[in-house]
Amino acid sequence: MGRRLRIGLTGGIASGKSTVAGRFAELGVPVIDADEAARAVVAPGKPGLAKVLERFGSGLAGENGELDRRALRDLIFKDPGSRRDLEAILHPLIRADMERSADLAVGPYVVMAIPLLVEGDSRQRVDRVLVVDVEEAVQLQRVKSRDGCTEDQARAILASQASRSARLAVADDVLLNTGTVTDLRQAVDRLHAQYLRLAEAQRPGA
Repeated sequence: MGRRLRIGLTGGIASGKSTVAGRFAELGVPVIDADEAARAVVAPGKPGLAKVLERFGSGLAGENGELDRRALRDLIFKDPGSRRDLEAILHPLIRADMERSADLAVGPYVVMAIPLLVEGDSRQRVDRVLVVDVEEAVQLQRVKSRDGCTEDQARAILASQASRSARLAVADDVLLNTGTVTDLRQAVDRLHAQYLRLAEAQRPGA
């Protein structure tokens, strides 16, 4: 049996990825989320947590034994070297966790939600790339409103991600999120119908 069709879902911060992923899930599509995998591999007792604490210090473990993700994020945000070290530790673990989940998923196709798909060179892991697109001015406003950060902080977050043009360059499908949540959900429904047809055509013997 061939591999199930994989859709790579990505987009910049505050683009609407969570809404899109949620709608796919409502439609019965398995959604394998990189952020959830990232949390799972550093859960208490996991080798990933031990490796992170060994590299960055045991002070990043909270009283409950869980990783203080905010403190770690603050630590690496301004230090490219530390960020690369963290990625070297976690990315292989996250990918392996997502692969296991995708292999166990039940459905005609799966959505792999990977915020850093472009930055992490994950294109080869999926069959199609779906980009949730929004103008950068809208992103900035949403980030400031959501996270309570300044204009400079919001711009720094955007600058740390792939550019809008870089994401669109690898996209097979684009959801332009400029309307209402209802508009976005209806656009997902249309893509779902398309992906079902593609998944059927990809089945062995189809």
